[in-house]
Amino acid sequence: MMTLAPFSPIRWNETASQTGGPYVHIGLAPKQAGFDIFENNFGNVLVSDQTLGERIDIEGRVYDGSGSLVRDALTEIWQANAEGRYAHPGDRQGKALDPSFRGWGRTGTDFETGVYRFETIKPGPVAAHNGALQAPHICVVLFARGINMGLHTRLYFSDEVDANLNDPVLAGIEWAVRRDTLVARRSEREGRAVYTFDVRLQDTPDGGRETVFFDI
Repeated sequence: MMTLAPFSPIRWNETASQTGGPYVHIGLAPKQAGFDIFENNFGNVLVSDQTLGERIDIEGRVYDGSGSLVRDALTEIWQANAEGRYAHPGDRQGKALDPSFRGWGRTGTDFETGVYRFETIKPGPVAAHNGALQAPHICVVLFARGINMGLHTRLYFSDEVDANLNDPVLAGIEWAVRRDTLVARRSEREGRAVYTFDVRLQDTPDGGRETVFFDI
């Protein structure tokens, strides 16, 4: 019979934590870092020719508190399809799945320009826990050196004004200037919608407000 050692009253120091870098790309996006080691690389293209919905591009930059570009951040997104359903067994909505839409993507910021980019579709509205519809949105997670845990936020769309006004998450953010940090701006490029979503890890000297992050 194994005998357990008696409980020790000694107070041990907390184990040191690590941030997500500077080698985060080698482990999570190795091809971008120059290591072609996976048969199937996770990437920034979530769609195929068969995917239903409006094709959009999402792009932006990540800034630190000094206003400098974070050129080695890793960005992940998770979203519903054009009908507003996630490709996950936990989504019990009676909406159709789209087998040609992955719904999840990962990319690093470009080491030279600091720009990240995703090719995806605009998601449909998803029901909240109380049955009310949330505005179309995309879940965003950021990893980078100096960040001990992934930073979770959301991207909403500037052309969904009415839906945004009624979204329960946006409504829970008291100040309008803070809510605005979650709204991606729409433009057109070569006939395709482009939504620009810059992330600020802190308030920046140019007046940019820190992006709202969620405790998840």
